[in-house]
Amino acid sequence: MKDEIINRVANSKLVTIDLEDYYPKGNRILFDIKDWLFEGFVLREKEFRAQVTEFDWGIYQDQYIALTCSSDAIIPGWAYMLLSIQLKPYAKKIIVGNLDQLETSIYQDIINNLDVSDFKDKPVIIKGCSNKPVPQNAYIMLSSKLQPICKSIMYGEACSSVPLFKKK
Repeated sequence: MKDEIINRVANSKLVTIDLEDYYPKGNRILFDIKDWLFEGFVLREKEFRAQVTEFDWGIYQDQYIALTCSSDAIIPGWAYMLLSIQLKPYAKKIIVGNLDQLETSIYQDIINNLDVSDFKDKPVIIKGCSNKPVPQNAYIMLSSKLQPICKSIMYGEACSSVPLFKKK
């Protein structure tokens, strides 16, 4: 009589969350205003406003935009606000910062709106490896949101997870 192989992981109450499953479609664009500045360093309001008015913002339809200035110029806050007002009808999300900050902001919205009630009193594994650029901050935000309701939190795969939290 042969021993039957039993898949204990499949029979457990273990739930896996893969943040890659929540990765939203859309290009991530770093919009550098340095080229819109006089000599790359001085924002001249009249010329800047003219460029903003003449630019075709429709090219950013359904894209995620990080506004930045790669030169050492001092950019007044209203300039980023003016750009965001023009981008608002087209872009999915607009921030001031770099692409990593943009990705973190996207995931912050996703995790804030994530219904975690199905994970109540269950052991949860947050899958670690992904092919998409899931920011490290997303894992921290998710574990913080899950901690008050889950029985336990682990990181990795069911076959080789790292325990992080267990409710007492």
